[in-house]
Amino acid sequence: MKVSLKRTGNRPRLWSAFRAVRRIVLLLLWNLVSYPILGALYLLPGGLEKLFPLVYWQASCALLGMQIRVLGTLAEDPKKRGRPVIFVSNHTSWLDIPALGTVLRASFVAKDEVERWVLIGTMAKFARTLFVSRKRSGTGRERDRMGDRLDQGDNLILFPEGTSSDGSRVLPFRSSFFAVKPTTAQPIFQPVSIVYDRLVGLPATRATRPVFAWYGDMKLFPHLWALAQWRTYRCSILLHPPLDPADFTSRKALALAAHRAVAGGAAALRQSRPEKLMLDTSTRFVATLRQA
Repeated sequence: MKVSLKRTGNRPRLWSAFRAVRRIVLLLLWNLVSYPILGALYLLPGGLEKLFPLVYWQASCALLGMQIRVLGTLAEDPKKRGRPVIFVSNHTSWLDIPALGTVLRASFVAKDEVERWVLIGTMAKFARTLFVSRKRSGTGRERDRMGDRLDQGDNLILFPEGTSSDGSRVLPFRSSFFAVKPTTAQPIFQPVSIVYDRLVGLPATRATRPVFAWYGDMKLFPHLWALAQWRTYRCSILLHPPLDPADFTSRKALALAAHRAVAGGAAALRQSRPEKLMLDTSTRFVATLRQA
């Protein structure tokens, strides 16, 4: 799958290339600095290493030139409710990781091959990512590992599509991603819609969506190089009302309800419909989802 990622516009190409080089070098330096910081935090008491990913992602987004807009409300503090939160989001690009990392205090769940990717693998490790195989033979083991993380007080971030897409639609959610080992406090699920909707202050269109989307056989460095040449771009994150698994008759029904919320929110963000962005958080809205 070949997608054109050439930089367009009136800015001189030389200046755009300089901007890209500066950003990539600073990002690499930030990763080198982050290693000893994270190592030192692991040696200190109080779980400070869990706070570092938030700072790490915020700095990474700033270096990448990405602005973050958040709509909606995070699920209630799990320490007050006694229940961890599993965030389920659509997946368009590797950019989803730093973008969501600035908003959600949680660990990502990613396929094990991500751990071996240059730069992205390192960034994922800083976020205390849980790497899983997702092979049928290891389903039970991976489910148990996720349950153990939840018992340790971590929240988790899942991409139930199982892969990234071109950003024009949300692929069906796989119900297997909603299977978690019974834990001390059963988690709630919060759907999250993420869309890259602005490029240099202008609405993103189907023509400019490849600037953000990373999927198929696209290579990482050419994508990063093309993206880093743009001055600014915006990522909008819409937080939906949380869903309680106890309110659904099956795991499949829960997955379908989460997909409806995420897909609807993503469509509203892509179409820049402000009146549709802040979805109804009433009991009636949640009841509608439960009819899935």
